[in-house]
Amino acid sequence: MECYGGQSYRTPHLNELARTGMKFNHAYSMPVCHPSRLTLMSGRYPFRHGHVPWGDYPKDAEDQTFSRLLQTAGYTNGIAGKWQLCLLRDDPLHPQRIGFDQSDLFGWHEGPRYYEPMIYTNGSVRDDTLGHYGPDLYQRSLIEFMKANRDRPFLAYYSMAVAHEVTDDLDPPVPHGPFDRYDNYAEMVAEMDRGVGRMVAALDALKLRENTLILFLADNGTPPEIIIRADGKELVRTPVVSRRNGLDVPGGKKQLTNAGTNVPMIANWPGTISPGQQVDDLVDFSDILPTFLDLAGVPLPSELKLDGVSFANRLRGQGASPRSFVYCEEAVLPKPGGVEPDGESSGLKWVRTQAWKLYNDGRLFHMAEDPVEQYPLAAEQDNSTRKMIRQKLQREFERLGF
Repeated sequence: MECYGGQSYRTPHLNELARTGMKFNHAYSMPVCHPSRLTLMSGRYPFRHGHVPWGDYPKDAEDQTFSRLLQTAGYTNGIAGKWQLCLLRDDPLHPQRIGFDQSDLFGWHEGPRYYEPMIYTNGSVRDDTLGHYGPDLYQRSLIEFMKANRDRPFLAYYSMAVAHEVTDDLDPPVPHGPFDRYDNYAEMVAEMDRGVGRMVAALDALKLRENTLILFLADNGTPPEIIIRADGKELVRTPVVSRRNGLDVPGGKKQLTNAGTNVPMIANWPGTISPGQQVDDLVDFSDILPTFLDLAGVPLPSELKLDGVSFANRLRGQGASPRSFVYCEEAVLPKPGGVEPDGESSGLKWVRTQAWKLYNDGRLFHMAEDPVEQYPLAAEQDNSTRKMIRQKLQREFERLGF
């Protein structure tokens, strides 16, 4: 994104949200989408849920999602785009069960998400998508949802399909676009930015901008490659390398590095968030649930034990987030062509501050000086300062239960 120093893609609508709002420099996701979304919905890190199959959601946590808790407090919730918390053909009303009143979601590992998409509307497959482009339909769905609910509290979750490659395990492969190929990464970034602009324009038209928090964030880093076309059953991939601050940066999705986990986050709320702010507060995906409840004036259930902390005061201009570290874990990915991975942590984890990162295998990195992690610092190399930092981060591991 240009507002983060990107030089490969135009992102004018996101630039404007950053210019007139608040840009976070230290927001962190998991390295891939499913564990990020599990953390987002629950306010708890993936390991807290035990063994969760890839693309699933723990049954015992369904009543404790941010959407369910807001719904209980009187919010009406709509979602459109990507789900990936179940196979909808097996559980078509899953989104409704965990707190969404309206849903338009593509069938993950069931059909296309872009051209001629397979979309479930409130649990039923639509029959009117032939010739349509998925992101247009997802945006229209949420705009109509906001129009219908403009006079009551609502949450509109635009879970964007872009920028992400097409589903890779269907036979035959999903349809090409109008250029007899799939969208390239630059085209997807342009569509993502256009979609953001369309949603903002809808809020303006509905006269809801000053009463609505817009929160934009990514669920993992840029992919290292994407599928660009299908030659019969063979899928042809192309690398993704982006220019940022004068450097070529390969996509880092699936990695525990900054390129895989340090994601953009922009908050915009005219009249509440002062424009032009850039903050270094630590934020991770577990913080979204408590922040949303804090902003909505909804007390956290006493039995709900969270990893997240609210950064609502930062948004209100009342002080920085109290978070002192963020956490990330590596996840086992699906086998190529399959949807039945085990989804458990592979063991590699880190805790970090803005300047320092400690892995559970003992490697310490001074991220302020070594952002691409070329020079691991072993314990026997520690001076008194590094020893103190290592001990502090190790205590955070211990507080997490490791």
